[in-house]
Amino acid sequence: MSLGHALRRIIEEYPLARLDPPAGHPLASVIRRGAPDELRAALETIDGPFLVKGSPGRGSNWAAVPWVAVFDPAITTSATRGYYLVYLFPAHREVVHLSLAQGTVAAIREHGPAAGPYLRASGDALRSRLTDFADRLPNATITLGSTGELPEGYEAAHIFGLTYGLDDLGDESRLRADLAVGVAAYRALKARGGLQRQKALIDSRPA
Repeated sequence: MSLGHALRRIIEEYPLARLDPPAGHPLASVIRRGAPDELRAALETIDGPFLVKGSPGRGSNWAAVPWVAVFDPAITTSATRGYYLVYLFPAHREVVHLSLAQGTVAAIREHGPAAGPYLRASGDALRSRLTDFADRLPNATITLGSTGELPEGYEAAHIFGLTYGLDDLGDESRLRADLAVGVAAYRALKARGGLQRQKALIDSRPA
């Protein structure tokens, strides 16, 4: 299995898989282990360290939007906080988004109903600090096709990235090259002050 094949399996099989319980389901194993293993292999040529995780949901519930993510442990080890690189699988289209994203749950806990506007304002400002990646990661917004606090939070938390259709996933060399660009952007954000600088700028704006 390659990275592209693993991503394709998730896109194609997830709608039907959700009709059955996730416990013991083969696709849940692909998301938790198979796809992360392929992503780790794709990262082997890039200096780490990296932590890679995949989530098909929690307990007896499938996620509205499953994901497979790359974390720099010096920044975060969780999708709830900080910022990270992630593959997100929309519910309404046969695509996958590669997204440099902000942690959603921590923002919801801190800002409540204002988390969406806060994350979008933060994303706009972060893009202005990463303009050298705009041509290679051109998607400034994403749609995930699901309502609810988390899917809508993921949309708001997106900074920039790429979207792949099924036909794009057969080009493994492109996927790995794009992944390297995403990691470079991730590291550039860290070098340019990360979210701490961003939070200070937003909090200092006039009410």
